[in-house]
Amino acid sequence: MTSATPTSSAPTASISSPAPRAGALPDLPPQPISLDVLREKYLKGDERNADDLFDRLARALASVEAPERRAEFEALFRRNLAAGGIGAGRIMSAAGSGISATLINCFVQPVGDCIQGMDDAGYPGIYEALREAAETMRRGGGVGYDFSRIRPKGARVKGTASTASGPCSYINVFDQSCATVESAGARRGAQMGVLRIDHPDVLEFITAKRTPGRWNNFNVSVGVSDAFIEAVLHDRPWDLVHPATPGADQVAAGAQQRADGLWVYRQLPARTLWDTIMRSAYDFAEPGILFLDQIARDNNLRYCESIEATNPCGEQPLPPYGCCDLGPVILPRFVLHPFDHGGTARFDFERFADCVAVQVRALDNVLELTHWPLPQQQREAQAKRRIGVGFTGLGDTLVLLGLRYDSAAGREMAREIAACMRDAAYRASVELAREKGAFPLFDAERYLEAGSFASRLPADIQASIRAHGIRNSHLLSIAPTGTVSLAFADNASNGIEPAFSWTYLRKKREADGSRSEYEVQDHAWRLYRALGHDTRQLPDCFVNALEMSAHDHIAMMEAVQPFVDTAISKTVNVAADYPYADFKDLYLHAWRAGLKGLATYRPNAILGSVLETLPESPAATPAPAAAPAPAAPADPMRSVIESRPKGALDAVAEKIEYWTHEGHKRLYLIVSFLPLPRPDGSGHVDRAIEFFMPVGQYGESQQWITASMRLLSLAARGGFLERALSDMRKVAWDRGPVRHGHKIKEDGTQVPLWHDSEVAAIAYAIQNILELRARRNLNADQLSLALPEPEADPEPEPAAAPSGPGLMAGKKCPECGAHAMIRRDGCDYCTACGHVGVCG
Repeated sequence: MTSATPTSSAPTASISSPAPRAGALPDLPPQPISLDVLREKYLKGDERNADDLFDRLARALASVEAPERRAEFEALFRRNLAAGGIGAGRIMSAAGSGISATLINCFVQPVGDCIQGMDDAGYPGIYEALREAAETMRRGGGVGYDFSRIRPKGARVKGTASTASGPCSYINVFDQSCATVESAGARRGAQMGVLRIDHPDVLEFITAKRTPGRWNNFNVSVGVSDAFIEAVLHDRPWDLVHPATPGADQVAAGAQQRADGLWVYRQLPARTLWDTIMRSAYDFAEPGILFLDQIARDNNLRYCESIEATNPCGEQPLPPYGCCDLGPVILPRFVLHPFDHGGTARFDFERFADCVAVQVRALDNVLELTHWPLPQQQREAQAKRRIGVGFTGLGDTLVLLGLRYDSAAGREMAREIAACMRDAAYRASVELAREKGAFPLFDAERYLEAGSFASRLPADIQASIRAHGIRNSHLLSIAPTGTVSLAFADNASNGIEPAFSWTYLRKKREADGSRSEYEVQDHAWRLYRALGHDTRQLPDCFVNALEMSAHDHIAMMEAVQPFVDTAISKTVNVAADYPYADFKDLYLHAWRAGLKGLATYRPNAILGSVLETLPESPAATPAPAAAPAPAAPADPMRSVIESRPKGALDAVAEKIEYWTHEGHKRLYLIVSFLPLPRPDGSGHVDRAIEFFMPVGQYGESQQWITASMRLLSLAARGGFLERALSDMRKVAWDRGPVRHGHKIKEDGTQVPLWHDSEVAAIAYAIQNILELRARRNLNADQLSLALPEPEADPEPEPAAAPSGPGLMAGKKCPECGAHAMIRRDGCDYCTACGHVGVCG
């Protein structure tokens, strides 16, 4: 097949265009959305465009090659980036930037059945796991966990003669840690919590997220076994078991030990448990399902590892300390003559295979280039060298080829693309093994044993693996690609998904307070219009995610999964009126199809009503005397808002100034408010739901501030903003105190306020912004926090040092926060504000 250049234009105007495209396709100027996301998330330092970013990334990837070949590989990686072989978000953002952030998107963190140290199986205790996870998230990585080892609620704790509180109580702790930890890079903390279907606390786990605000920083999935599905199909009872000894009350209630040594805490009909899962998924979109036995069967390394959890989006089943090193290829770039323009539309498999081969080397280099949050993660990665070449834009690619996503022809094309990617990746990894060596735990016969993914490879590839080994144990993964598709693929459809909509309107408030509005367009729709077609009469191939059945979504996963050695991240969209009985069958169909998991989303009143602004209540009519008392009205400041409402919101932009050991710092924050009706019908209350730091404010602090604003936005929409701000006020660091604001003493004098970190100082500033907004609008219930009267911005002044004449280092002062509390004349005395504490 003749090689040709990509069809889609580069995502920014400054990217050098490849050679002339087949059919003289028009160049598409960059969309505002692409430029916005590129600037906000990916450009670093003095970078002005994607060309600069690609230069940085290619240079970084080549830096781990032999010195004499670095220039050669830098040019190779640079060409591949322009052709469509990009990295996942962490790679594009951080590689070569000099920040100590990981280039790996996600990890799996083991959690053992003890509080500290290691449990009997060598798993880290709960609080050690929490510490390790916090360090991972601080460096920019998301984390998945299997909490099944933690003993159930009520189990006996021999060492303290007490009973256990169960895994769900500890998930609360992990959730709060994620909400407060400093995260490197502009991304929110992401977590996946997994519990096995036979754990005694699985019912609590399944229903936990029905409580508004609980586990907002977690996706959750139930790990399901084949035995359980068989029990459901044949209406058998199901044992909830654990190795830990039950407490006396549980033994008295009938808990007993099985022949295999496990304790049966409870037995219930499998169909009852299954129905509980299905009801929660139907109404709340969680939990997802992981098919653990299929994951184990297909695993190339089943001979040396056990997989119990996935990364937060589910495309990477991983062992303890495993990581996902991801890099998608932009598929629409490889369509020749889209919409039959200048010839018959076809996919350039030869150029695609070449791009995939370079991706393998690039991602293998990332394992050497990245900063590892934990040494255990580095050891695990280098023993197995997992990578995840994938693709994005499948939905748009099929549209460009004139194929419906929900057709047999569309699925066959997807299958051919996936097969080409598989073969090209495995062949490239064999060649890399010949050059650099196989991954250390490689065992040819066990790697290729019957039943594993590798055993289904073409015969010639298996022969090459036996002869030369393979560099990477796993090579393929279909991940979500949200922002990289926006920034680098002209808003092509995301990952394996079809397009969700062809256009939508985006409104945004700029840093200067003005409002802008523009249309965001799908790449395929945009190209179709640029070729002179009427977008009011789209051809049949333009089918979006909401126009096809749930079974058609699953059928695409079924077509592609056999060619992917890990898994696929995909959401199966289900109509609001989809029958519950049919919904349950979707998951059984996915199991029969050999999928490794399934997640669905059905819009409904529970999930969708929080996005609506309710009209004013009509005048109440007298109730009959016998009517029960009405329920207490919902607090508009505490209700859950699942996502940001569409359209522009009223917002304020505030300048925040503070002083650290580095000197005077200044930043601007934007807080958006949503008016909600008061329960008593007496008007509206403004509720903060979005926090944002405008782009263009560079420096070391920009990344964690951006991440913190995203986390605060989630907390605000979850109804626990006060708690999140309070927790942020407690964050400490080891770089000295931070000065921001003043406290007015009883005698009228002002003393500076000191905070334990920039995080704490900014949280205090935000509390003042919200309090000021509430007072201006006479909304006394905006926040219940007792705060001093907000102050005007202070005049710039020389940098304040945390120590100097008259200011002595000491304990933290409870009055002004300065670490200047000393013992003087028998009393605790603050040398910063003069506060006198305990005497004696």
